[in-house]
Amino acid sequence: MNDFKSAFALRIAEMLEFREAIGYRADTHKAYLLRFDEFCHDRYPSATELTEKVAFAWADSEQGCSVGANQAIRAFGDYLRSMGENPYILPEGYSSKKSGFSAYIFTDSELAALFREIDRIASNAANPYIDIIAPVMFRLTYTCGLRPNESRELLCEHVNLGTGEIFITHTKKQRERMVVMSDDMLERVRKYDEQRRLFAGDSLWFFPNPQGMPYSSAAIDRLFKSCWSSANPGISKSELPSVRVYDLRHRFASACLNRWLDQKRDLMVMLPYLRAYMGHLRMDDTLYYVHLLPEKISKSPGIDWDALDSVLPEVSLSE
Repeated sequence: MNDFKSAFALRIAEMLEFREAIGYRADTHKAYLLRFDEFCHDRYPSATELTEKVAFAWADSEQGCSVGANQAIRAFGDYLRSMGENPYILPEGYSSKKSGFSAYIFTDSELAALFREIDRIASNAANPYIDIIAPVMFRLTYTCGLRPNESRELLCEHVNLGTGEIFITHTKKQRERMVVMSDDMLERVRKYDEQRRLFAGDSLWFFPNPQGMPYSSAAIDRLFKSCWSSANPGISKSELPSVRVYDLRHRFASACLNRWLDQKRDLMVMLPYLRAYMGHLRMDDTLYYVHLLPEKISKSPGIDWDALDSVLPEVSLSE
């Protein structure tokens, strides 16, 4: 208790004692909660409730913009809720702009330029078929909204070239799902598979490296960032936005939401479909993308914010 000094001190100490009593390590979250306590003592000395303002101010601070800090403040919010309070709980995976892992949403022109460079990837002695593999792998990641590992680790037996269905098994939280390729993507994949059968031998993987195994995350990420840099020759590395392969998935989700808005679809009806397609465990993982979109999303009459808040009180979507 003496370690903490903010208005949250007693509840933080009680949370850590409770977690230890039910079998968690005593130091789990403690370092981050000490920083959070000091942050609140200095910035919000009179705050007695974990509000959205306090949570996001912490998450966007130098001390709080990390995955560990995010998890700690979410755990604290969960504890407060179990105690009958009504705290604001950060969306899972929230990343501030100060974090190195904030989502980047490609514009149409950026995406077109990026794929032009991806299509120009050249083969080399160490990686003789990367020019064939990469354009299809990256397009499949984008057009199906896949996580990067879901495309890298895709098994041949899970790709149905007749129906265009893909069975996704290597998923976060082990939530298997089925996605369906567009007609254009299916045609490209069929042509790719004809080539793959010639160079991949009996590899089980749909996108095998020269050793017949899945590519590593690091190798694909380096290739992706190289293409991004080539697509922006007039921008220095220090000024070029940081991107990851995962941002293709972010772009997929935002494109779906924007298209539905343009079509005047009811997003309250459509969001569960997006959640299922992307394999999100929680609806607030899907709603996270609403925060990344332009102002027209937040003002859309197609979203019943009050209804969403009542279903998911830990997610405030009014801003």
